[in-house]
Amino acid sequence: MKRLVECVPNFSEGRKPEVVEQIARAIESVQTAVVLDTHIDPDHNRSVITFVAEPDHAVEAAVRAVEAAALLIDLRQHGGEHPRLGATDVLPFVPVAGVTMDECVALAHVAGERIARDLSIPVYLYERAAREKSRANLAAIRAGEYEEFFEKIKQPEWKPDFGPAVFNEKSGATVIGVRDFLIAYNVNLNTKSVRRATSVAFDVREQGRVKTEDGTPSGKAVLDTHGEPVRVPGMLKHVKAIGWFVKEYGVAQVSMNLTNIEETPLHAAFDACVESAAKRGLRVTGSEIVGMVPKASLVDAGRYFLRKQQWSEGVSEEELIEIAVRSMGLGELKPFVPKEKVIELKIASAAPVSSLADLNMREFCNETLSDSPAPGGGSVAALMGALGASLGGMVANLSAGKRGWDDKIEYFSDWAVKAQRLKDELLSLVDEDTKAFNKVMDAFGLPRGSAEEKAARAAAIEQATKHAAEVPLKVMETAAKCYELLSQMAGNGNPASISDVGVGTLATRACIEGAAMNVRINLGQLKDQKFKSALRQKVQEICADSEVQFKRINEVVDSKLR
Repeated sequence: MKRLVECVPNFSEGRKPEVVEQIARAIESVQTAVVLDTHIDPDHNRSVITFVAEPDHAVEAAVRAVEAAALLIDLRQHGGEHPRLGATDVLPFVPVAGVTMDECVALAHVAGERIARDLSIPVYLYERAAREKSRANLAAIRAGEYEEFFEKIKQPEWKPDFGPAVFNEKSGATVIGVRDFLIAYNVNLNTKSVRRATSVAFDVREQGRVKTEDGTPSGKAVLDTHGEPVRVPGMLKHVKAIGWFVKEYGVAQVSMNLTNIEETPLHAAFDACVESAAKRGLRVTGSEIVGMVPKASLVDAGRYFLRKQQWSEGVSEEELIEIAVRSMGLGELKPFVPKEKVIELKIASAAPVSSLADLNMREFCNETLSDSPAPGGGSVAALMGALGASLGGMVANLSAGKRGWDDKIEYFSDWAVKAQRLKDELLSLVDEDTKAFNKVMDAFGLPRGSAEEKAARAAAIEQATKHAAEVPLKVMETAAKCYELLSQMAGNGNPASISDVGVGTLATRACIEGAAMNVRINLGQLKDQKFKSALRQKVQEICADSEVQFKRINEVVDSKLR
């Protein structure tokens, strides 16, 4: 899974769309940075741009955004209802996929240091990025706003986290933070009653409801020793919820903000609403996601609902997403299009580079058969490995669904999930091998007129060829993991599928032998003897082990076929 960070900078400009557009272009000038949404609010004279990027590129894109805003926005001429402190007012980093909160904190600190140093803009850190508890709250930092900060910044307790204690008259200050990804999620009920929807909201939200002496909503509140109302907590942590009526669709909804999707995932919020509604004689008819959602949220939901059905979870990500959409009724009110609503799929659909793994079988074979040297043997070897893993996973799924084997569902489901991961990794290597070959060709195409150019070209060829050798080695290492899967299926899987295990074992062996050839042919072009020796040793070890594993599994297959 691609590592992604979301960034949601807020800018003090909402009446000049051309300015916001220039800032967005500055963001997208950075590699891997993709603007997902731009919201311009003229009334508050404020705009919000949502973009995602790989971690290292997220910092660069954020700095360029702040730089563009500093150039184009003059706070001395700004007015608006929304509280603001700077031209780039707040800059939160949000982990989306494959990135931890701590990593985002480190990114926020790097961005803050660069903005203060390169742009002379004071920077404060808030929420998870804050170095002091007193600054965790954004409102506390922004109190007094732009107009009063010329004096506030001089106070020792308000010395910036980065940059000098001198307020930037034109650009103000920027507040950088880290927060959890927030999903705005609405669950539809078969009622028009806001009161009843609110009751469900009170059941599920973390804050719950005020405890009353007679247990009714209108009863006298129970007070604690400090005279504060005692609350009955709701079912879910990190959930804010209210009930409301949506005139457009004629239904009442439980409208929720899920502020920590690691601890309270999407499917948990849905099921809590189902449980609460059922107790009140209501029924959940569907739900909707407002904005976008990380792919992992829907993949995890798909697995959750398959577990509830006591079925194997070892299906493709595409199928898991479809199961999640159907199970939670995400398309009830309007069509749910994953390529528009799922962050990673939105990015992939916008990418101009096509993937070999996305071609159908005829297209892939035609491309291989053409007079172009890529895709070649390395990519085909990786594909054979993916097919080997797929056959092992197929046997696991068939075995999980075999009548009378209900007590083995978890065992086979776990192996099917592992098969999916191996298949996906090997499919990614289909493209990686072709990319590595193309980099070698690019290096050979470098100029070689002067001595310096010849030296640079030779170094580039050596480096690209090393990478071209490492990719098929990675194919070998990944495919070798398929033997354990195939061994388990040969010994314990559905006997009717033993021939599929045999074909999967042959495909895995062919993948490893074929990838080994691609390592060797690239090593022959290298000058680095130490590198060549190390890779040759690894190739020999993997090939030797492959033969042992292949013979052992093949003997089991042959014995069962006889």
